[in-house]
Amino acid sequence: MTILRFHQLPSSLSIAFSSRHERSFSGSSELVALTPRRNQCWRYSPLKSSNGSPLAGASWKDDGKEMPVPKGPDIGSQLTENTVSITVVGASGDLAKKKIFPALFALYYEDYLPQHFTVFGYARSKLTDDELRDTISKTLTCRVDKRENCSDKMEQFLQRCFYHSGQYGSEVDFCELDNKLKEKEEGKTANRLFYLSIPPNIFVDVVRGASRSASSLKGWTRFIVEKPFGRDSESSSELTRCLKMYLTEEQIFRIDHYLGKELVENLSVLRFANLVFEPLWSRNYIRNVQLIFSEDFGTEGRGGYFDHYGIIRDIMQNHLLQILALFAMETPVSLDAEDIRNEKVKVLRSMRVLKLDDVVVGQYKGHTKGGKSFPAYTDDPTVPKGSLTPTFAAAALFIDNARWDGVPFLMKAGKALHRRGAEIRVQFRHVPGNLYKRKFGTDLDKATNELVIRVQPNEAIYLKINNKVPGLSMRLDSSNLNLLYSERYPREIPDAYERLLLDAIEGERRLFIRSDELDAAWAIFSPLLRELEEKKVVPELYPYGSRGPVGAHYLAAKYNVRWGDLSDSS
Repeated sequence: MTILRFHQLPSSLSIAFSSRHERSFSGSSELVALTPRRNQCWRYSPLKSSNGSPLAGASWKDDGKEMPVPKGPDIGSQLTENTVSITVVGASGDLAKKKIFPALFALYYEDYLPQHFTVFGYARSKLTDDELRDTISKTLTCRVDKRENCSDKMEQFLQRCFYHSGQYGSEVDFCELDNKLKEKEEGKTANRLFYLSIPPNIFVDVVRGASRSASSLKGWTRFIVEKPFGRDSESSSELTRCLKMYLTEEQIFRIDHYLGKELVENLSVLRFANLVFEPLWSRNYIRNVQLIFSEDFGTEGRGGYFDHYGIIRDIMQNHLLQILALFAMETPVSLDAEDIRNEKVKVLRSMRVLKLDDVVVGQYKGHTKGGKSFPAYTDDPTVPKGSLTPTFAAAALFIDNARWDGVPFLMKAGKALHRRGAEIRVQFRHVPGNLYKRKFGTDLDKATNELVIRVQPNEAIYLKINNKVPGLSMRLDSSNLNLLYSERYPREIPDAYERLLLDAIEGERRLFIRSDELDAAWAIFSPLLRELEEKKVVPELYPYGSRGPVGAHYLAAKYNVRWGDLSDSS
């Protein structure tokens, strides 16, 4: 425990790590506060002599060792005079309006933001502060379980929101932003966070201007970068190289919002905090792992953006591969960000490069159902005619290490499918010498134990087990041991962007992607993507609202696997 003792304290002193850890105390009292995420205790108390009289001087005490502290007029006030300035670059875009500003308000509403903070929107659009506030106020909501003072909190938050119009590549405009930030920071130690909610082709221009003209001189400066991080290994490496001309790796927070989802973050807890699972987490007991992402709608006007990337780059190479790495990694040395990311990189480097024979691609076509017509992908006016961009892909991946050798990791992602969802399905091996195999008939897959982690919607974890149906006869049934989050935890689950924004403010990098991790991920997919484009592989067509192309079933059957989501009604 680290102890800081003050002498000659003012009558009232406020010490704040963030607003949720702030305490006030008088000069004769003592404060103990836990620093966020570190479980580190700081104790503040007046320093007295053995007879109880105040002493001159102050000291740190860390694990029993006394260390001198440089004398200053007001050490306590130095701790409080910090502020965080959050600049959302691309503030007029949909992501900013629908996700980033609402996430920041949710953090403010729940008292997770620092006491002193300012939010700036930056974009090319000509807006006033009031126009920005009016725009974002339409997307702000309060927690369903804590509605009191909602309108008051909303107004307080909006009064901390400002706008600056400027060109993304103009250092002069960022210098003007810097002046506005300094006005709001009022001489406090400034920490600055830039969220780049912009197309990747202007990342470097913004980073150049902001880092040179609007970086904090005394505090930290961090940049959150949205995917996609390039289109392949070469473009990703070039983007990283250019960003590092102006930033250090520690300043770059590459965000994948799926890593902020509750059930994804719970993966390591489920595995490492429950003895019942960890011994089973290997090739000895697991037959296959399925990572499934499906949307029940098409591109809907976003076809121009999507056509440039496709479903493999948009979903599989980042969201699903990140989940796979978390699922399959070895036990890290600690929960420190670098220890966790080191283990994820090891998994990615152990994976085979994807081959075309282990991949099926598809594209949705027009379909009429119930008298309603659904358009084909190429009917989207923003999509080039004759486009071969996949809207569906299924792949079989393998990890060549001692834990996972021979276990197929099946990925499937698609648009315009029969349902919306994201889940991890772990199918265990059959019971050897099963005494009850005759009760299951010839289809032993019905007897398979399966662990399902439903990321969205209706977050849940359930385990399929075999059970006797009550009665005098011996009939077996597959039943679920179900943890449905909405029933067990009635509190609303925070949005992924809330968690990731808070982590970036606090400097927690565990859920952000490191550059070598990004390189390893692209190395798996880049040869496949190049081959698909060079050979102009024609995707298999599937009807809008269907279960996807038939080829996906053949791919699974190739490895003696059946897609779990197609027969599961849970």
